[in-house]
Amino acid sequence: MASVFVAAVFAVAGTAVVWLGGGRLETASERLGAYYGFPAVVQGAVIAAIGSSFPELSSSVIAVLLHGEFNLGVGAIVGSAIFNILVIPGVSALKGHGVDANRDVVYKEAQFYMLAVAVLLLTFSFGVIYHPSPTGRLVATVTRPLALIPVGLYAVYVFIQFQDVSDFEPPDVDDVDAGKQWVVLLGSLVAILVGVELLVQAALDLEALLGVPSTIWGLTVVAAGTSLPDAIVSVRAADAGRGTASLANVLGSNTFDLLVAIPAAVLLAGSAEVDFATAVPMMGFLTVATLGFLVATRTDLELTRGEATSLLCLYVLFIAWMVTETVGITAIVPGV
Repeated sequence: MASVFVAAVFAVAGTAVVWLGGGRLETASERLGAYYGFPAVVQGAVIAAIGSSFPELSSSVIAVLLHGEFNLGVGAIVGSAIFNILVIPGVSALKGHGVDANRDVVYKEAQFYMLAVAVLLLTFSFGVIYHPSPTGRLVATVTRPLALIPVGLYAVYVFIQFQDVSDFEPPDVDDVDAGKQWVVLLGSLVAILVGVELLVQAALDLEALLGVPSTIWGLTVVAAGTSLPDAIVSVRAADAGRGTASLANVLGSNTFDLLVAIPAAVLLAGSAEVDFATAVPMMGFLTVATLGFLVATRTDLELTRGEATSLLCLYVLFIAWMVTETVGITAIVPGV
């Protein structure tokens, strides 16, 4: 069994590798989006979002296929979604003088993302109803047919996004070598896979050493580490004055995580069990975080520095809650 020091080294090394791979991925996806002529919202919500969400997808697949830990993968993705919706917009706005939004972000991206949260919860509920645990515990067995429900919704999301492309006339771009950028993008994805495996292994080692459930490590350590590419994409876009693309990447990334990254592990493994009693409170907090983001960006279609601070404070509250659950002060989340 590894020591706490070795587990910490794995976590730091994995985060560093994901950060480096995410930086290369961000550049490649941005250039490819420009080369293929996608508008800012589509580039942020689909191209950059899928690329920067690869760590979350990897964490779900690796946790299930290599370690048999679906709850760890779900925890990492839900924790990443909370980090994305609160920390990334907050940091982006505080680095500048706020982040501009528009009606596409508020009324299309944010509300479709809230629909994604509801559909994933509905999928887990179907798992409890139609595939109940013989022990009587609230454990949802998610099968391949059930996993296709959120995937089908993501197909609708992509269809809606590409309707925007049909009405958009892109500027000419002549200085992008598409072949080279695809090579860079694929190399970045491989590096991210390695980094995510280190993060997952660190979470499992810390669970064994400290007795803290891997779900908690997934919600915090793995989630923050895998969210780095999202942070890089969004913060750089905000710094460049592209606030719409920055916020669209956050929402598009979260939509991809919930509707594709979690079901992908089920589709590959055949079926997976998720602790429904643990997942629902976490998804509940994600809903609160999403509503906070929606209210903040809807006021004057801008995320101000004050609103950004409130989002960051909400994330601190989430971390404090996880600490109290871990040490036994609160018991809102069964199984933690």
